[in-house]
Amino acid sequence: MRVVILGAAAGGGFPQWNSNAPGCWRARAGDPAAKPRSQISLAVSADNANWFVFSASPDLRAQIERFPFLQPRTGLRSTPIQGVVLTDGNVDAVAGLLNLREAEAFSIFATGTVLGVLDENPIFEVLARDIVRRVRVPLDEPLLLPLTKGGTSGLTLTLFAVPGKVPLYLERPGVPPPTVEGEETVGAEISDGRHRFFFIPNCARVTDKLLARVEGADALFFDGTLWRDDEMIRAGIGTKTGQRMGHISVGGPDGTLAAFETCSIARRILIHINNSNPILLEDTPEHAAVVAAGWRVGEDGMEVEL
Repeated sequence: MRVVILGAAAGGGFPQWNSNAPGCWRARAGDPAAKPRSQISLAVSADNANWFVFSASPDLRAQIERFPFLQPRTGLRSTPIQGVVLTDGNVDAVAGLLNLREAEAFSIFATGTVLGVLDENPIFEVLARDIVRRVRVPLDEPLLLPLTKGGTSGLTLTLFAVPGKVPLYLERPGVPPPTVEGEETVGAEISDGRHRFFFIPNCARVTDKLLARVEGADALFFDGTLWRDDEMIRAGIGTKTGQRMGHISVGGPDGTLAAFETCSIARRILIHINNSNPILLEDTPEHAAVVAAGWRVGEDGMEVEL
């Protein structure tokens, strides 16, 4: 399998368009220790010819133009993208679907709840249903991902619940959403029969069940949104904690680094990283702590071959 990070940042990217915070300023200035990153998306292939995109980033069109393996190769119009897998209904996971509206066949794979979010928003009808299939994927039921023109891709997808919440735009005013484990926020396990890896861009906490599931994985791409729970409040750029937004912190005794410390995983990569997170700056102690713990900070274009 070939796995490529198309975008490693959380919603807004790095630098974020309206942020003049020190990290974003350094990224705009071309500081080599503050590499820019586009919004979260992953591409996976078992044959280096047919590709599946995980999370349809708002930056997806630019990502396709950056990575030639996602560009058309035959005829006047075509695409090697066979499908898009959605692990939640957040804006930074679904908005990029609108970039794929030019009457090109592919499939959307998601839980019934996430597909319901698309169904309820008529703007997504630009993806004509007689051309773009919407495939409901039940939790914990392996699915051999099909190719658009028939045959199989060699990739098996399993979606499973992780602690999370509904997207911000679906919250009820004045009612803090509970953290739940259901179809709203899921992780993805991808296997080619020999190797397996996990894509979990949103997760509110690491449970014993999750640790058991990822044990022995060849790679884990995991939620790296914030370094500390009150990070955005301390920086003066937000009013919500990470937990309120449905994200576990990277650092601290209850954070990601500590939670996975004894778990056997060959490669550990943080993704969905908010522009406020100091791990994006390679000269910070937080970045050094991530590296010392055996993790990598995800970057656009980073590849893992399994």
